[in-house]
Amino acid sequence: MAMDAYVEGETYVIVFDLPGVAKDAIEIDVERNMLTVKVERRPAVRADNVRMELSERPLGVFSRQLVLADTLDTDHISAEYEAGVLTLRIPIAERAKRRRIEIGGASENKQISG
Repeated sequence: MAMDAYVEGETYVIVFDLPGVAKDAIEIDVERNMLTVKVERRPAVRADNVRMELSERPLGVFSRQLVLADTLDTDHISAEYEAGVLTLRIPIAERAKRRRIEIGGASENKQISG
C-alpha cells in the first residue's frame, strides 16, 4: 500500500494508492494517536468459462498503521476516495500552531542600590 504524507497549510495530508479496491472495502480507524487503514482487494467477478493464465495482482486484506503526532486533531479527520486514491486530511491542533508570546513586565528602568 503506497503512501505519501505532507503538510499543506494547517493540515496534515496522507495519501494512499489503492488501485482496484472498492470504496466499501476500506476501513479507517483511529484510537488515540494510532491510525489504521485496512483494505480488502477482492477478486474480480469472472465467468465460469474464464481460465486464469497469470495472476500477479495481490488479493486479500492489507493494513497500514501509523502513529500520528500529538499535534494533530484526530477528532476531525476527513477522508475522500476517488480514482483509487484515498486522501486523509487531519487538521493541526490549535495548541500546536505557532503563536507569538508577548513579554510582560515593567517598562521602566530600575536601579539596584546596595
